[in-house]
Amino acid sequence: MANQDSKLSKNEVDKILYQLCLAIAELKDPNEAAELLRDLLSYKESEMIAKRLKIAELLINGQIYQDIQETLKVSATTIARVHEWLQISGDGYQKAITRTKGAIAKQSTNKSIDFENWSTLKKKFPAYYWPDILLENIVANANKKQRAQMTAVINKLNKAKEKPAIYKKLRRLIATNNNVLK
Repeated sequence: MANQDSKLSKNEVDKILYQLCLAIAELKDPNEAAELLRDLLSYKESEMIAKRLKIAELLINGQIYQDIQETLKVSATTIARVHEWLQISGDGYQKAITRTKGAIAKQSTNKSIDFENWSTLKKKFPAYYWPDILLENIVANANKKQRAQMTAVINKLNKAKEKPAIYKKLRRLIATNNNVLK
């Protein structure tokens, strides 16, 4: 978000945060919560928040920093921040972890929440995802000769030390479409 000249007062921010808390509390099920989080946060922000909660859970369960680092691919600094917060207060972490223990076990057998519903996001925000949509359509509608040219480019990029960000996506799309057409 852009930085504005006039900042909100602490009282105004508190009211807005309270409204957010009310909105979360009024949700009926985890699917609605997932929808709200998908609308409010970027994927990276969601991942970061989820990892903090998992770090807290692992610390509460006695895991050591090194194990948490390896499991969640987070820095020792991040773990230390969560650990410090647990020592200072941590009531929110404690309640969330305690109340969700049984639900998490149930969810592992029930796969109804789709946190990464890519096609829905693309439909909802086509302008943001237009490069991905365009690339998918180009690969899907390519003829045999065009697909062979794309495969040749991918093969050359395989040998390159540095690969552009789009490399993995293009490689996956071509492999998927080549397998579908065989």
